Amino acid sequence: MPYQANEPRRHKIPKARYHVENWSAYDAALRRRGDLTIWVTPEAIAAWTPPALGRRGRRARYSDVAIEAGLMLRLAFGRPWRQTEGFLGSLMRLLGLNLPVPDHTTFSRRSANLEVASALARTDGPVSVVIDSTGLKVFGTGEWHLEKHGGQARRSWRKLHLAVDPDTGEILAAELTTTQDGDASLVGPLLDQIKRPIGTVLADGAYDGEPVYRAVAAHTPDAEVIIPPRFTAVPSETAAGAPSQRDRHIRRIAERGRQGWQRDVRYGRRSLGEVAMMRYKQLIGRTLRARNLPAQQVEAACGCKVMNIMTSLGMPASRKGA
Repeated sequence: MPYQANEPRRHKIPKARYHVENWSAYDAALRRRGDLTIWVTPEAIAAWTPPALGRRGRRARYSDVAIEAGLMLRLAFGRPWRQTEGFLGSLMRLLGLNLPVPDHTTFSRRSANLEVASALARTDGPVSVVIDSTGLKVFGTGEWHLEKHGGQARRSWRKLHLAVDPDTGEILAAELTTTQDGDASLVGPLLDQIKRPIGTVLADGAYDGEPVYRAVAAHTPDAEVIIPPRFTAVPSETAAGAPSQRDRHIRRIAERGRQGWQRDVRYGRRSLGEVAMMRYKQLIGRTLRARNLPAQQVEAACGCKVMNIMTSLGMPASRKGA
């Protein structure tokens, strides 16, 4: 429901309550997220050290598998590189594996150019996509330092763009950019990462515009786009004879009102994109540990992979209570 519709009486509206219908399964999934049982497959052991390529010079001592394993452990447990190095070394000793562990400098240097593979296997069939973005802090002066020494806060931010499956909570695509990049300009790059056909694309009013509709049509021509038009939106010149999806939304809003249109198209599913961003900030963190943009992009991609693995363990199925 639009905020403006309830602003005068918002203080009288009770907070919505939700009941988790699969609490037993979700409770077990939460416990599995803290399970330190680790399986190392024979394929991972064989690929831990890259083979000789027959070229001059010394070969790399660690493969991308080793670097990605350390990066995922770092993000999952929120540890600096040195503690991640010690953690991974202790795991090797407990598992009885005679595998070398990269030092923290190698982790930091190699992770900047790492290509992170997708976490979950994709199934066939069209998928619903919710697109949204959020800010992640890079670094800046802390509140205590400002209070003691004065000055201005110097915070640097990056923008994380996500494409989320509202039915499963899985992050289908992610892009980390600077704050100068607009949200609508990232719709195409996000959809290019999704190899499945798209059934529905949901986004908020910031994505309203023909470029977004064209980007969705370029991926899946018959995909449904659910984006609320701006309050000043007018139908296109072809609305009478060949109305576009946006024209039909404008006409439906004129007939049913914005709240009625939201109920008809189930626009409330868009909020599940914000849920995914909240889960990312709670599980991975609100800040980026890397200092340059390429390394930060790898960190965000690996963080989304960790999120998808946690999502695969189980998610709550909730319904709104009376």
